[in-house]
Amino acid sequence: MKNIAITIFVLLVVIILGLYLFLFQVRETESALLMTFGEATSESEITDPGWYFKWPAPIQRVYKFDSRMRVFEAELGETPTKGVVPIIVNTYVVWRIAEPLEFFNSVKTVKKAEDLLRSQINDTQNNVIGQYNFSDFVNSDKNKVKIEEIQSRMLTDLRLAVRDDYGIEIKTLGIKQLKVSQDVSKDVFARMRAERNRKTE
Repeated sequence: MKNIAITIFVLLVVIILGLYLFLFQVRETESALLMTFGEATSESEITDPGWYFKWPAPIQRVYKFDSRMRVFEAELGETPTKGVVPIIVNTYVVWRIAEPLEFFNSVKTVKKAEDLLRSQINDTQNNVIGQYNFSDFVNSDKNKVKIEEIQSRMLTDLRLAVRDDYGIEIKTLGIKQLKVSQDVSKDVFARMRAERNRKTE
């Protein structure tokens, strides 16, 4: 009886080790990249949850990525408008790892991805905001404010910059804060008063 118990225990250990060596799980919140001898193709990407077969290392290695949405908020940055009037914007994005192979080959880690997003957001702000006048951001007439249009164009610009080359999907982009420096504020209010005075004359 004792020998049977030992045999069963050994078999269980062998089965568990076999499962560990030859199978891996991808959860609903994950995506994975199955590399063979350090190489991977688009067919190596796994985005559906479930159990998958693999050969033990060093033949194959599995790299997993958290595919859930993340929120990244860029630092406040000064960006010139079309009329060279600077504004200070705080932009945030909601993003996720959409293509594991491109992500692994280009950035590899979330930290490097966020550094990349920070740089790309700055470029996007300069590209898009530089095409709009200050009055499109701050205006006594609400109908002339174009924040939603600007955010939409920034989102399109940023998506094109990161999806194909970095495997990152940008779900949402928004301007969280919009500020102007004290000197600019004084100048803007002076212009608004002068404009009102002209209209009342």
